[in-house]
Amino acid sequence: MMALCPNAICAIIVSFHPDADFPDRLAAVARQVGHLVVVDNSSGPTSAATLEKIAQNNACTLVVNTENHGIARALNIGIGHAAQSGYEWVLLLDQDTCVDTDMVATLIAVYQDFPDKDRLAVIGSHFHDRHRPVTNVEPGAATPQLWHEVDWVITSGSLLPVSVHTQLGPFREDFFIDFVDTEYCLRARKSGYAVIKTSAALMLHAIGASTSHSLLGMKKWTSNHSADRRYYITRNYTALLRESGDYPAGWWAVKGLLASFKSLKRIVFYEQGKIAKLGAVFQGWRDALRGKMGPRKRGKQAPQGRQA
Repeated sequence: MMALCPNAICAIIVSFHPDADFPDRLAAVARQVGHLVVVDNSSGPTSAATLEKIAQNNACTLVVNTENHGIARALNIGIGHAAQSGYEWVLLLDQDTCVDTDMVATLIAVYQDFPDKDRLAVIGSHFHDRHRPVTNVEPGAATPQLWHEVDWVITSGSLLPVSVHTQLGPFREDFFIDFVDTEYCLRARKSGYAVIKTSAALMLHAIGASTSHSLLGMKKWTSNHSADRRYYITRNYTALLRESGDYPAGWWAVKGLLASFKSLKRIVFYEQGKIAKLGAVFQGWRDALRGKMGPRKRGKQAPQGRQA
């Protein structure tokens, strides 16, 4: 496995209608790596002009897609640019992720501590959810191991060797968004590679826009994902079950539907836009059964939601 240092890393951020604080978050990343590529998924002329200025201020490469190709293709485009520029590692980040100042240094320390470097496919970053309270470590607790092996990690905060990505193949573009990271990690593990995750939290991140609710004295959390995200989550998870081959006689379809019930309950009890979201869940499950992948097919009354 190749050596790892900050200058060998190219960070890749996929943008889609970034907010006003995006320049500060981007600058915090750019200071820690050799280069940074921003791949914009067709945010529009106004955002494009803003991104051009941000890229110039931070000496970044900006790629503007003419349409929203989804997170997977955008990541593959960014990794392609990094590889062509000679970078051996890529750090993948969402546009709303706020990284710690020592993120890259910690990831490098984790890599150096991992004994079987030729078997390493992904180093994922532990994170704090910005919408949930941080659980403090008890005083006197032992210092944890720098990393632990896991089944999968989220895209944002993932450090990948380009050579392994080339060998495994690109992120699944027909997934569009959601479970893109899970599918890649499962594919890597199936090929004999390891997926590890830092024990220390290295960034602030959000899974949806989590809110807490009280029901019969119990606290319940819901993600408030958009209808489109509910569609992709249901469809792609069910598709992964189908492709695993571990569920005979169509039981993968039953498991995919049952897995959606938890989300359905939270949508009904706590979330807005219930009808659109419930319809999206069932459409996602149905499309997985039919093998319909790629961007969601929507009617005129169901505009595409943001990727966040």
